[in-house]
Amino acid sequence: MTVAKPEEPNDDEVVTWWGLVIEGYLATQNRLMGEIAERFGLAPASFDILLRLVRSPEHRMPMTRLAVEAALSSGGFTKVADRLVAADLICRVPSPDDRRVTFAALTDHGLDVAEKAREACAEILRRIVLTPLGDGAHDLAEAMRTLRTVNGA
Repeated sequence: MTVAKPEEPNDDEVVTWWGLVIEGYLATQNRLMGEIAERFGLAPASFDILLRLVRSPEHRMPMTRLAVEAALSSGGFTKVADRLVAADLICRVPSPDDRRVTFAALTDHGLDVAEKAREACAEILRRIVLTPLGDGAHDLAEAMRTLRTVNGA
């Protein structure tokens, strides 16, 4: 008995599938960021920076590295950092080892907000991603990891 080989998707199907990935991501990200903004008053870039810092050793990171990881230009990152400093969420700390390096570090208030926002993010993602996808959530994460590895930085 011969097993039929699955038919290759046509061009329209491939383009449609990719469109669904993008649309699903955007709808989910917009919902997540909307709830984070509503609960914490954080814009997406500010939330991303706080999340990166709360997950970093000593809750700090060199500002240039943080800007790159957050995919922000130098000027864009400076504006976000200035807003976070003004809100007493982060402070700038000169490196004791290299005067060219300045760290962004969470303040005590920033640590409190970042931890609560991270917890809320996980709760929201459980509700809007894990529950609808069930066991498929793990497969989706692995598929995205593969695409990042094959195509990414």
